[in-house]
Amino acid sequence: MNRRLLTILVLAFVIAGLCAFVVAKMVGSRIQATKPSATTRVIAAAADIKLGAILTKDNLTTVEMAGTIPPGFFTKPEDVIGRGVISDLYQGEPIENNRLAPVGSGGGLAAAIPPGMRAMAVRVDEVVGVSGFVTPGMRVDVLVSGTPPGNQNVNAGSESRTILQNVRVLSAGTDIQKDAEGKAKPVQVVNLLVDPEQAETLTLATNQGGVKIQLVLRNPLDTKTDPVPGTAMGNIFGTNAPAPVKARSAAPKSAKTPTEAPIEVINGSTRSEEKFGSPEAKP
Repeated sequence: MNRRLLTILVLAFVIAGLCAFVVAKMVGSRIQATKPSATTRVIAAAADIKLGAILTKDNLTTVEMAGTIPPGFFTKPEDVIGRGVISDLYQGEPIENNRLAPVGSGGGLAAAIPPGMRAMAVRVDEVVGVSGFVTPGMRVDVLVSGTPPGNQNVNAGSESRTILQNVRVLSAGTDIQKDAEGKAKPVQVVNLLVDPEQAETLTLATNQGGVKIQLVLRNPLDTKTDPVPGTAMGNIFGTNAPAPVKARSAAPKSAKTPTEAPIEVINGSTRSEEKFGSPEAKP
């Protein structure tokens, strides 16, 4: 056989083998990638669960989680049954340990209060408490507006001040209270997470007659607090009345010197005119 032809055949077989090897590796990696990875069934919420609820068997279901289960998730229903929910859970959401109250602490709002903090209910109007504005987990500033007691400055009028900053909303909803006629009516109520000192300040503000409380929503990443001096209605419209315009004083009229009228003097056949000054002009 021709040596040249043999060399070409050998090179062709080598190239074909290399191509087959590369194709086999690519197909094998693609098949490996499409293989389902190992999954584990973890405990999840069977329906939406509100803050304060105590988990029961009917609240639970399971969902598959691929790969290694991160710490804090549960695989056994008995590990979560009877524990209180401290943050709203949604249908199909895997339940984490940090969303539940400690074992034995029960349910309700009290289980969601961290040590050293207090939950205080604040009544707000429908504008502030409208659904979607103030929800659990949001951060707000608390403003009060009204006329300070003993304010002697009648021109200043109402004042507005920021009394609390960067306060977390623990819960928001409605409460049933009675009006002046004894009839039940829904009232918007927001529970704020405050420390004891802030609770005292908020108590004084809510119990002061004629004072309105306003919640101002803030970015949860903005945790900076700055002293706010507050403002008064007089600062907006001006506290000082316009200064009275001074009447221009009339320029004093210069005293006119009496005119010296000439007097004709007849002395025999001689006539002459003499001028005599008035008595006021004399020094």
